[in-house]
Parts: sequence; structure tokens; C-alpha cells
Amino acid sequence: MRADVVIVGAGPAGIFTALEMLKKGSKQKIIMVEKGQSVENRRCPKHQTNKCMNCKPYCHITTGFSGAGAFSDGKLSLSYEVGGDLPTLIGPDLAQETIRYADEIYLDFGADTHIEGLEHEQERKEIRKRAIQAGLKLVDCPIRHMGTEKAHDIYLGIERYLQEHGVEIFFGCECQNLILEDDICKGIIVSGRHADREIYAKHTVVATGRRGADWLEKLCAEHNIAHAPGTVDIGVRVEVRNEVMEMVNRVLYESKLVGWPRPFKNKVRTFCQNPGGFVSQENYDNDLAVVNGHSYKEFKSNNTNLSILCSHNFSVPFNQPIAYAQKVGELTNMLANGQILVQRFGDILDGKRTWQKELIQSNIRPTLPDAVAGDITAAMPYRAMVNIINFMQAMDHVVPGFASYETLLYSPELKFYSNRVKMDTDFNTSLQGLHCLGDSSGWTRGLMMSSAMGVLMGRKLAEEA
Repeated sequence: MRADVVIVGAGPAGIFTALEMLKKGSKQKIIMVEKGQSVENRRCPKHQTNKCMNCKPYCHITTGFSGAGAFSDGKLSLSYEVGGDLPTLIGPDLAQETIRYADEIYLDFGADTHIEGLEHEQERKEIRKRAIQAGLKLVDCPIRHMGTEKAHDIYLGIERYLQEHGVEIFFGCECQNLILEDDICKGIIVSGRHADREIYAKHTVVATGRRGADWLEKLCAEHNIAHAPGTVDIGVRVEVRNEVMEMVNRVLYESKLVGWPRPFKNKVRTFCQNPGGFVSQENYDNDLAVVNGHSYKEFKSNNTNLSILCSHNFSVPFNQPIAYAQKVGELTNMLANGQILVQRFGDILDGKRTWQKELIQSNIRPTLPDAVAGDITAAMPYRAMVNIINFMQAMDHVVPGFASYETLLYSPELKFYSNRVKMDTDFNTSLQGLHCLGDSSGWTRGLMMSSAMGVLMGRKLAEEA
């Protein structure tokens, strides 16, 4: 099988690559391969069973058209300061301009026109003042919230648009390896429902997202694709009552706070805040269960959840950050018998585990009902745990009650980003014909920046037509 462009992965980066090529009038043949299912066939059985069924061969929350982020919450960060390090490669002005362009595309496909975080200037100043007093930085970032259910409709519209305009999408099709000839990437080898096949293309775009970060890391090592050890984020998902977060939710919707707490001064940040949201479970390869969160536009809970992530950057001789984070997750899963672990913040400070009966008596009822009460500190690395505790106590100055005794911490919250692939500003790797995009490339984090990277890739490829 032959194509002009083959795209591995149907997350935002891959989607917007194809979309922009079409918008630029490219007549090149585009094939997209996706391990998971189409939007309309992505279904998590937990809605009926009320517990994770550990679906095989992959989790429908993390895998399929639109990727993992869209099915967790569908928030679009509209500032270049949020979403990874792509601006350091292409420049902040181009990054911001492309974000605005990609945002217009989301609006064209039905995204809500309302933007969170632009109003209540005086109250934003008060929150910023408290953050400064606590030694934290408040990052201004307008948010367009699609919502879990609305994101489904938006990406379904995009999926159908691509197919109607000639993009061939092979679902249930997994990329096994690259086809290389004299350090030139000629295409990919895939396995699918029917048979193994080779797809030859002038350009191969790998955009496998966080779900495929580990796979891409191994691919880089196997084929000597130039890369450098990247960052891995290890943390927890925090859940509090809406009353505690009421002002921040109303004024900012998502509070993006960053700190470098003592004694280690690692970067610690808040991420993916979900007012009235729900804590959720995702499953990766090797039965690794990780925690996430999402929120709907209409259906709300009594709680707000957000993640607190501690960034780890390793130096020589260690170069396996993803494997390190996976081991942390596996140990936590072991303590929870394969599920998500939850503990009250006060119990952590008291040096005791949390018991199920204590959760039942608390003001905060977990929105992940099958989470197992226990002791997070028995698995979390000391450095990360100290960073999280100190950051939460600083957060308590910004949001009084955030670090209360009953505040819930779920573990493990892990964000996998591939070792950063070395590329030029046209996203060319050390292998001719190979390009790496999105979270799997190590350059982006999140829906919008991945979408923007896809837009720029699409423009470059369309120019060659």
C-alpha cells in the first residue's frame, strides 16, 4: 500500500495535520492508522458496571480517534505558556498565532464560544496576590471548555470531515515498526484485524500521544533516532468539595499554579482542574492503572478535582524516565490490588493509612467509587511526596481549605512524555522522511498545543504538493 503521507495515531496532532493539509488544498493521499476505535465506537463500560473492567486489548478512555485528552475533559488552553515546550522550538509568537488558528477550527466544529478566565479582573488580582504570598506563580491561561460529552461530538464531526474528504483511516490497526532504507524512513509496518501490511509513504508522521510515548521511546533507541531524556510527571489527583474551590472555579475555572517548593525545588504544578467533575481511571499496557479526571458541560458532582504533578528530569547515566514512572505506578497498583489508591491528606500528615469507613464518614465523598482506601506514601518516592505536601500547604494560602484533613489524594497520576525527539523547526528528525508530533514527541502537553503542532506540520506537508 502506498500513500504520500502516513500518520500514526489519530490524536489531536495527527488529526490537525490531515485537517490542515485538506484546508490548504492538498491533493496528496493521506492514510491514518489508529490502534483504537472511531469516536462513535469508543465506549467505556464503567458507565454501566460502576467499576473498571480493564478492557483488552486497550482502554477506550486512552485509545481511539481524538486520543486520551479529549475523552478525559476536553479543555483547550489558549495560551502558549501552557502546553509544553513547543514555543522554545518555533518561537512564542508563532505558537500563539497557531493556537488562535486551531481554536477557530474547534469553533467551526461546534466548540462553546464562551472562554473561561477572562472576567473578574479584581478577583483574579486577589488570587494572584495570595499566590505570590505563598511563593507560587499564577499562569494566566484562558480556557475553552468543550466538556467530555461535547468533545465527543466535535471530534466525531472532524472524523467524518476527514473521511468525506478522502483521508483513509484504518482503525484497530497498530504500527509495529518503521520501514527504513539507508537512514531514510520509507513508511511503516502495521498489524490489524485482517493482516499485517506495509504502508509506504514519502512522509511518516508519528503522533501517538502519551499512550504511545513508551513505544516511541523504544523506537528511537532501536533506530538511533536522535533524542534526549525528557521529563516525566509523577503526582496525585486531589479532590475537594466545590465549596472550597468556589471562588477559583468561578473566576479562573482552571487555576494553573506553579511552584518550586523546598527543599528540593523541583517544578510542581496544578493541571487539569475539573469543577464539579469526576475522578476517573485509565489503563495502560501491562495492566497499569492511572488516575485522571474529567468534567461534563451539564452533569456535575459536588466536588472539584485537579492534579498536582512533580516534574522529574534525569541526567546521565539514567535515561529511562518513563520506565521509572511506570514502576512507581505498578507499586501503587500493587497496594490497591490493581486499582487506584486514595488517602486523606490529614492521614498522610499523621503517618497512617486511610480506612474505607473513614471515607464514608467524611464530608468529601469520592467520585471514583471503586478507589481503594490505603497508604499512598508506601509507594510514592520520598522526593515527590515531600514536594506534593509542601505544594499543597502553599496552595492552602491561595485556596483556604485546600489542604484540609479530609482532602482526598488519588494515586498514581502519571504523565508520560517520550524522550524529547530532536527536530528542526520543520519537525524533521534525524531520519529523512520521519516527523514526530504531539505529546509522544516530548514537545507538547495537552490538546491545544498538540493541535497547533499538527497545524504547522500540515502546512509544511501541503507546501510540497
